[in-house]
Amino acid sequence: MDAGQMKNLRETFRDMTPDEMREASREAEIDSITKNDAPIEYVTPAEFFRRMRVKRTTLQKFGFKNKSGVWTYSAPIANGALVCTVALDSRGSVKETTTDAATGDEYVQHRVAGASGKFVGRVRCEIMALMKRIADSCFERDVFKTDLARGIIAFAGSEWGEEPEFLWKNFPDYAVLRRKDTNKWYALVSRLTADKVGGNRKDTVEAVNLRRTDSMDGPRFMPAYHMNKKTWTTIVLDGTVGAEELQKLLTDSRKLATK
Repeated sequence: MDAGQMKNLRETFRDMTPDEMREASREAEIDSITKNDAPIEYVTPAEFFRRMRVKRTTLQKFGFKNKSGVWTYSAPIANGALVCTVALDSRGSVKETTTDAATGDEYVQHRVAGASGKFVGRVRCEIMALMKRIADSCFERDVFKTDLARGIIAFAGSEWGEEPEFLWKNFPDYAVLRRKDTNKWYALVSRLTADKVGGNRKDTVEAVNLRRTDSMDGPRFMPAYHMNKKTWTTIVLDGTVGAEELQKLLTDSRKLATK
């Protein structure tokens, strides 16, 4: 959006309610994207929400309605020509259905890889924007499966108010914990194959990289995977290091994350 468009948008916002401002901002963003010749990619709900879990207590507040255990939310898109409905079943599976507002017939062109044009681009853009709003309001990250990995993240949140950061699109199973005051990392929690951390198989394991201290001695503490092996160590989260000891080691690692 150029400077002139921003100025016009600010002037329009002056007399709007907060809800009207958000809607106008979304419309301006969609218009800007659809004017670009680059194709807009459609991502299926199964892929979009793959590493997330629903926070069911938030669904009703967002506007979802529950019928026989299936939560649904519908919103008009494409200037009211279509209606997009997102449905969530009891297993957590998410489905998107888009229909013609006048006839009720299902619209599917946005899912066709070769379909192009301003209208289908706008439909894709608005559907993806809707799924992002739902994800931001009603879902949370669900990458790590072991109690130890989840415990590390929960401990950092409760002790220091520091949340995991998923920094790499190509490595979505890697999360960084960093100090707010120094911006330095003190932990890297990951899901990776066992052969990368001393194992012989391709089984998936979870591990944490921590800053090395003198207390880290023995086979439980390995040279850090993919980090400086002199200053970092890797711990496989298989129970050989318990939750209480992990909390102490995490605290010690954080103390080393100074300027």
